[in-house]
Amino acid sequence: MSLSFFKATIFLSISGLGIVGNTFILLNYMHMFKGSKKKSVHFVFIHLAFTNIIMLLSKVIPTTVAAFAMENFLEDIGCVMSAYLERVTRGLSICTSSLLTLVQAITISPSDSVWRKLKLQSTWHILLPLLFFWILNSLISMNLLFHIKNISSMNISQPSVSDTYCYFVPDNSIIKWIFLIFLVLRDAVFQGIMGVASGYMVFLLHKHHQRVLYLQNSNFLYKTSPEMKAAYSVLLLMLCFLFFYWTECVFSLLLNSFIENNSMMKNIQEFLKVGYVILSPFILISRDRNLAQC
Repeated sequence: MSLSFFKATIFLSISGLGIVGNTFILLNYMHMFKGSKKKSVHFVFIHLAFTNIIMLLSKVIPTTVAAFAMENFLEDIGCVMSAYLERVTRGLSICTSSLLTLVQAITISPSDSVWRKLKLQSTWHILLPLLFFWILNSLISMNLLFHIKNISSMNISQPSVSDTYCYFVPDNSIIKWIFLIFLVLRDAVFQGIMGVASGYMVFLLHKHHQRVLYLQNSNFLYKTSPEMKAAYSVLLLMLCFLFFYWTECVFSLLLNSFIENNSMMKNIQEFLKVGYVILSPFILISRDRNLAQC
């Protein structure tokens, strides 16, 4: 109990910091979006912060229940909703981050570029892909609705399920592989979009850097546009996302294939799952002068 309580306290403290950071981002970008200059990227940031908050809450609640041994607090419906929301928001984080790179790449692309043809006619049109993300991730996470149970309703001892009161009941192998294939395809497609958009931004930023050096050598004054500064921030966010995503994949592979019942590795994996969600708002705050001043 004491070890579980200690781990839960650390996790709750870190998650609480992430919730505060994402709430700060959410409120500030909502305030910016209410202004006269509405930008699609602001709405994407709002959605990303909102998704991050839900994901952290869906992780915090079961951890708190386990730490304080309130096994009857989360019934089957509570376990199902927390696990389902975690899976859905994890997918939304991937999709929204991919959309963010795409929107920013279109924003900084030259007016005669093919990318400009993808530019939305209205800021509100950004709602369409976001709505599609919710539908997509809700559907490919549906198997959890039928296979998550509260441990108090099953004949299983709590320590065997890694300090949690929610347990995944193994389902039909065919169904499991079908949903797994959809999850892998989703991640591959959206990370592919993220990679192409990020590569294009790197190319544009390299050209921009060469132009700045030329103007400086020619004794011309040149001020970097806010869009270019935002592109640097988005690229930094994507590097952060890819680091946590692929590191967590490696840990997951090790745990499932070679290492069993290693609590330290499982704790590291749990942190890696939410590392991007916790750090992303502070990356934005450190890069955005207006947010930093707030």
